Amino acid sequence: MSAESDLMKQLARESSLLPQEAMVEVGRRKRSLFIGIPKELSFQEHRVPLTPQAVAVLVGRGHEVVIERGAGEAVHYQDSDFSEAGAMVVDSADQVYKADLILKVAPPSHREIEMLRPKQILFSALQLNVQPKDTLRRMMEKKITAVAWDFIKDREGIYPIIRAMGEIAGNTAILIASEQLSSEKGGPGLMLGGISGVAPTEVVVIGAGTVGEFATRAALGLGASVKVFDTSIYRLRRLQNDLGQRLYTSVVQPNEIKSALKRADVAIGALRPEHGRTPMVVTEEMVREMKAGSVIVDVSIDRGGTFETSEVTTHTDT
Repeated sequence: MSAESDLMKQLARESSLLPQEAMVEVGRRKRSLFIGIPKELSFQEHRVPLTPQAVAVLVGRGHEVVIERGAGEAVHYQDSDFSEAGAMVVDSADQVYKADLILKVAPPSHREIEMLRPKQILFSALQLNVQPKDTLRRMMEKKITAVAWDFIKDREGIYPIIRAMGEIAGNTAILIASEQLSSEKGGPGLMLGGISGVAPTEVVVIGAGTVGEFATRAALGLGASVKVFDTSIYRLRRLQNDLGQRLYTSVVQPNEIKSALKRADVAIGALRPEHGRTPMVVTEEMVREMKAGSVIVDVSIDRGGTFETSEVTTHTDT
């Protein structure tokens, strides 16, 4: 049983929120939604949950959308783009939170939870493994119906939204590594890829899940030589099948990883645990023996990191 489900059960017991029979009014169900999109308040969170095109689809089907002014500016969506799509652009978050359904990207902050009305519907990430208990308890006290997009699972047992994020992260990890290899960024002046007659750059990917798969695809597409490690032989076999080509794969073994890292120009940390902390499989000693100027991108840092030397950074640190 996961830690997230244990936490929710504990909070339910503490709040005495047990299933009860209730008399409800039987009437005609509303067919339209009143959706509110506030501007994100989280540090360096620039995403917006709906594009103007998506807003146009919803409005065209009879739904109402209200969005806070400036919510999409960081990703180059102007207020006029949303208003032309049929949304109502308002000046304050208070006006947005009058909607029946609040749509967000990041988990709600304490301030945002206080703006939520009792029994309101919230659709956002919740990240239950890192949420303070008080945050969840406050939502339960207000009887908020919270739909966590990071826990939505399809019929195949896949988390489609999380997978999409993983695809983006895997591709981006290789692009960031390629940039950091350039001399302008203080790197050795290598081009990540393969050129006829020149030995290709070597990439080590630790993790064969979604992030690892798309990091591998991106690196192979650029012409790099790639080695993939994972704790699961099943994931390694699945990766081989999905890529449709043979490449170097190995279960996580310290000596094998150490040997591969010594030759690597780029190392990607992409292990994802089922529960708890990411397995730390690369020690400080292994990192010390890597080539000067090599690049490490530890995508799994939000769960502790695959590399012992990894530290949490932000976009302003690059």
